[in-house]
Amino acid sequence: MSITLTLVILLIFVALVFDYINGFHDAANSIATVVSTRVLSPGLAVLWAAFFNFIAFAFFGTRVAKTIGGDLVRIDLISSEVRLYVLLAGLLGAITWNLITWYLGLPTSSSHALIGGYAGAAITAYRGVSGLLKPEGWIKTLIFIVASPLIGMTIGFALMVAVYWIFRRTTPSRVDKTFRRGQLLSAAAYSLGHGGNDAQKTMGIITAVLVVGGLMESGPQGTLPAIPLWVVLAAHAAIAAGTLSGGWRIVHTMGSKITKLRPVGGFCAETAGALTLFSATFAGIPVSTTHTITGAIVGVGATRRLSAVKWGVAGRIVWAWVLTIPAAAAFAALCFLIVEFISSLTTC
Repeated sequence: MSITLTLVILLIFVALVFDYINGFHDAANSIATVVSTRVLSPGLAVLWAAFFNFIAFAFFGTRVAKTIGGDLVRIDLISSEVRLYVLLAGLLGAITWNLITWYLGLPTSSSHALIGGYAGAAITAYRGVSGLLKPEGWIKTLIFIVASPLIGMTIGFALMVAVYWIFRRTTPSRVDKTFRRGQLLSAAAYSLGHGGNDAQKTMGIITAVLVVGGLMESGPQGTLPAIPLWVVLAAHAAIAAGTLSGGWRIVHTMGSKITKLRPVGGFCAETAGALTLFSATFAGIPVSTTHTITGAIVGVGATRRLSAVKWGVAGRIVWAWVLTIPAAAAFAALCFLIVEFISSLTTC
């Protein structure tokens, strides 16, 4: 077996490991609200979320995958023999940051960790930034780092206000019963959006690996080709398996530390998050599911009173968001230098 083929197989494995870690790191996004409101037990919640994470491939295209794999970095500018090392180091950097933030219980973005890791490894290999990064892909991604939580917060706030007005003459017990049922649907919708947007990022990386490894032809003008069906199914299976593993440290932060949720609040937060994710996924924009649902939870909590939101916790989360891309890039750069050094030893 050639070194290139061995590297391709290793990279596909590491990419699926990242997708699995993404699943349990971001499981809180899908289940925190439904668990904290006690609509579902933790075990049933992860089964519910994992199922809809997996079947998301039937509802969404692959626009996000093509953005990740072809619209962020001009990997063709990097010498062919090190392109696979760039992809490997990018994944390792993202995995490292995900594991650190999972251990600390911080709901950061796996998507932005992957983007930062990919860019950090590429910049290190190219020994510079000029001409390497594609502005159009980065502009829409960076805009939505800010926009997605704000959109989620606005929709969550608006939905809660609408629900308060519509059910103003309904007894609290009846409202609670109604939205306990409704939360099953909203959690399912959010899990669809989560699987649809997040699994595609790994699809984009794996397809880029296949192109760089010479196992697939690139699309017109160096764009990413059509995503193979086996890559789609493998990515969704990995993220669903990760979701099944839970991620209870972050569930606790998302479900109770930001604001106290009731079923009606959980329903509005999940629905707001799902609507935001559906729109971004169909537009081919890789957004953070973590940012989106956190913004929606804050919006829901703010309808009671601003003091209902624990702004100190929210502030720590925002700082983790700010650090994610540069931190993952730094870890990926270090990983690339290590991989490059090991490669030089094996070729001596």
